[in-house]
Amino acid sequence: MTRFDAPPDHVQIDDTRIARRYFAKYDRITGHLAQIAAQMEAERVLMHAEVQALGRHVVGLGLTFRALALKYHFSGRLPHAGKLTFDRVDSGFPVFAELLNMANDAAQADRHLAGSRSEEALKDDMVRTILSEQVVPTHLQYALSQRLYYLELKKGGLFWARNDPEVIWLGDQGNKRRYLLSWAVFDSQTNLPMVYLMELLDSGRVGLPKDDRRWPAVQAQLMAQAVGGLKLVTIATGFDKDFADLHPVRLRRFHIGPMYSNAFTLQEGPIRDVLSKAMAGDGDDWALAWTEEELVAERAEEVRTGWFGAAERQIYALDTVRDIGATRMARAIILPERPYQALAELDPPGFRGVRKFVVSPQGQVLSYT
Repeated sequence: MTRFDAPPDHVQIDDTRIARRYFAKYDRITGHLAQIAAQMEAERVLMHAEVQALGRHVVGLGLTFRALALKYHFSGRLPHAGKLTFDRVDSGFPVFAELLNMANDAAQADRHLAGSRSEEALKDDMVRTILSEQVVPTHLQYALSQRLYYLELKKGGLFWARNDPEVIWLGDQGNKRRYLLSWAVFDSQTNLPMVYLMELLDSGRVGLPKDDRRWPAVQAQLMAQAVGGLKLVTIATGFDKDFADLHPVRLRRFHIGPMYSNAFTLQEGPIRDVLSKAMAGDGDDWALAWTEEELVAERAEEVRTGWFGAAERQIYALDTVRDIGATRMARAIILPERPYQALAELDPPGFRGVRKFVVSPQGQVLSYT
């Protein structure tokens, strides 16, 4: 397989075969993420509503890669086909601009589809070209891939650069309503997908999703604060202060990635040695990091607001050893059997506290600590 030796962090894939291998790798990886979320529910690490919310974003991520695979199916074969740009150092994922361009394409999908012939007409022309001219109908194949790309965008459900908050009612707790909010972004600094889950109590007169005053403001604030560099305690305390009748009792953030692969990324440290020792084939030459941060409120206090007012404020439990701005942080890595065997043999100290999700050749996901 062709390897990249150019110095920039962001690299374009200009070979059709390499582009297809890249997307095939992510097709395998994203297919296992839902299994891991389900396993976390079975272990009661996540409740069912959280798994549903997280699962929607994971499925959306897979659909995004499927759409990009269609868009770049002929990279390097035709001069106008376009080339995927990905971050080979920090994330292994496509760069942020790729998702922005995809959102722009989605906004214009109807116009593109109206100006292209149907799938059946293009396939009929391909057959005629092959029989009459005895050549590969590359231009027609490219036209079909672009039509399928825009049709995929039209279906929706993809993971976009911004995925605005959704709300799930969890029931009542005393005189307060209990909700789960979920939202996600593709972080422009790290080029990684991040998913947020917030459990909150609502003491307002109107339920949050039906409140035309609070709900738009809540969505705007959460999206403005969805930055990987912000600590969870900063996000939660700011939200708690700005919305007197909304009480965030737990906040989680999932960092999906980086993805490591000898064929595509430049990695340093133990993971480089692990993948090198594994000498795995195209389908097994990868490892995906998965980091979860969690912030939990340990109690609530009433504080004065102004001369006569009072409001409830959450007091959060923080890790007193590490300055992480959260109650706890858990790291995991997802990898096939051969890289895991190499990891077990090398046993680097930095991975001893990392949970390992190992994908068997049959597609089962096993967990090791």
